[in-house]
Amino acid sequence: MSGRVLVVDDNKVIRQLIRVNLELEGFEVVTAADGAECLDVVHRVCPDVVTLDVVMPRLDGIETALALRADPRTSGVPIAMVSACTQAEVEAGAAAGVNAFLGKPFDPAELVNLVRRLAHSGGQSGEPATGEPATAPGGG
Repeated sequence: MSGRVLVVDDNKVIRQLIRVNLELEGFEVVTAADGAECLDVVHRVCPDVVTLDVVMPRLDGIETALALRADPRTSGVPIAMVSACTQAEVEAGAAAGVNAFLGKPFDPAELVNLVRRLAHSGGQSGEPATGEPATAPGGG
């Protein structure tokens, strides 16, 4: 079992694409259609990783990330922003506590590797938003 992922995207096709790719790699996947639904289900689901789109109705990805980080029950859950990220969105996401970013359209293998890395890191800080894990001075 690789872990449980909550996939949040208002586009049903994208949700299914992410779900299929992660399930093929052994992840359990739960989906939500927007940030408000994400916040409704996150405590029942207890995901190891949350993937968020940025542009969604009701509650966008940045607002959702801020809400997840503000709640002690979800403050440590790794968040990956999967979106056609502009630089402004990346900066807003990073400020909101997003752990990693993946641009759309994405390579399914990149998605799986990113989610796997976040699931195994347990949301520990000290990793850059993209690329290889950083090594902290003094062994971390």
